[in-house]
Amino acid sequence: MTVLGYSTQRVWLHWLSAAVIVWTLISGFYVASVDVSPRLAQWVAFLNVSLTTVFIPFFVWRLFIFVSHARHVSVRAFSFMEKLALFAHTLIYLVISIVLATGVLMMDRPIDVFGLVEIAQPLNDPELISRFFIIHVWACVVLSLLIVLHVGAVVVHELCGHRVLRRMSLCSLVRSERFE
Repeated sequence: MTVLGYSTQRVWLHWLSAAVIVWTLISGFYVASVDVSPRLAQWVAFLNVSLTTVFIPFFVWRLFIFVSHARHVSVRAFSFMEKLALFAHTLIYLVISIVLATGVLMMDRPIDVFGLVEIAQPLNDPELISRFFIIHVWACVVLSLLIVLHVGAVVVHELCGHRVLRRMSLCSLVRSERFE
């Protein structure tokens, strides 16, 4: 089977996204559901707000690449499973967009980015901020489920001999399949 690889840029953006998203989801849900010290909760909140704020431009670039690539493929020629995969990836991008947008809009204080930059909070209405917080939490739950499905699909592909992880390797030699 001939497998097309991903560009180095797409691979790096994927793994950067995975690291930021998985860290912020796990640490955010942990702090929200486990009794932790206020200092730890504050540190996680600060780190997560800083990380995701810096991540937004990278995600926008990744989304642009995804949309540009999707525009150049003929979906009609796709099998049902390929259409399902495209739908799942599109849904992941949509939910990440919602998580990031609501994460900004739910801020009830200025956005402090690693103590280097401070961005004014976009909204001042506590009721509106509260609504965006609720949407943010539910979007994070949905994103967590989508990530579990995504990882599950990767495992199934690998077990069936479709080398998805090889195509997403950070090592270009592995990605190009020169080792076969």
